[in-house]
Amino acid sequence: MEIRGTLIEKLNPIKGTGARGEWVKQEFILETRESSYARKVCISVFGEDKVRELDGFSIGEIVKASVNIESREYNKRWYTEIRAWRLEKETAVTGVSEDAPSHAGPTMLDQDEGADDLPF
Repeated sequence: MEIRGTLIEKLNPIKGTGARGEWVKQEFILETRESSYARKVCISVFGEDKVRELDGFSIGEIVKASVNIESREYNKRWYTEIRAWRLEKETAVTGVSEDAPSHAGPTMLDQDEGADDLPF
């Protein structure tokens, strides 16, 4: 699943020790505009390499996060986590400039006068 939005906040990294050793995770907030109302989503990255990758993103950038969503039960309560496994910077989509070349195919101006386009 993918979530696109503007990075509005990076929370402090959280470190701990578990049965498999030390771990680190960091949460960040994306603001999406998929409906008429802005929605904020808290997403986490897990592991030293993903936390370093998140450091390369700046507040205000548009981010596409590929995520897994998982819920777990603890003491008869359910907790849901959205964990990003890939982060990509996206650029704002703009209209085509009038100066941009057209890719509609050749025109009469592209062909030499008197030349034909026959393959033989």
